[in-house]
Amino acid sequence: MKNLINTILLAGLTTFYSCSPTFYSPNAQHVPLLSQKGETALTLAGNGNQVEFHGAYALTDHFALKANAGWFIPRDLDNGNGGSGKLVELGGGYFQSIHDNWIFEAYGQIGLGGFENHLPSTSVDYPNTKGNISANMLRIGIQPNFGYKSKYFTAALSARIANLSYSKIEGDLIFDKVDQVSYLKDNASQFLLEPALTVSGGLEKIKLQWQYGYSLNLTNRNFKQENLFLTIGLNFNFK
Repeated sequence: MKNLINTILLAGLTTFYSCSPTFYSPNAQHVPLLSQKGETALTLAGNGNQVEFHGAYALTDHFALKANAGWFIPRDLDNGNGGSGKLVELGGGYFQSIHDNWIFEAYGQIGLGGFENHLPSTSVDYPNTKGNISANMLRIGIQPNFGYKSKYFTAALSARIANLSYSKIEGDLIFDKVDQVSYLKDNASQFLLEPALTVSGGLEKIKLQWQYGYSLNLTNRNFKQENLFLTIGLNFNFK
């Protein structure tokens, strides 16, 4: 277990332990697998760079609301390069028990957030700049989930399908002789497909959760973003 946790923490540190700017880092997906009216699913998840809170509540036997919030706060490199980000997301959707312990869900989601990168090391080559860039983000999409849920174990496949757009792009960062503000304005809309596997086990109301996923950019596969997301957390379920 210690080795697993260390692997997850190291995976989370990859984003800003690279030397290039990063304009998107996918957050964990909330896969509540609700089954009845009044059920509540809460998750606290993260890795070495980020922490997230997820919540969902079943309004009826088939419809639910959900809310997510996440903060991306890695440590800066020794040269001062780094960044941060945040995202708040709201959603609603439909869930249905299919057979015995199998559940299908589909949610519509809208998320608002922003990011900033600071790479002061670039000012050595570009002395009239500070090496900063920031922008607001809007992510709109759907997320179908299909999974198995028992008293002590759950497993699910999910896929977040979303459009990611940027606004209020500001800064003076130049990287590899390219004005990054102009680059992001030219690539201000990205279409993403993000499949994920979520597994959790433990007690009836509290389980340890592990999630692995990948962000596939369908618009520009060379877009400056993180692709892998790997988190560990705690899942709470109340009926």
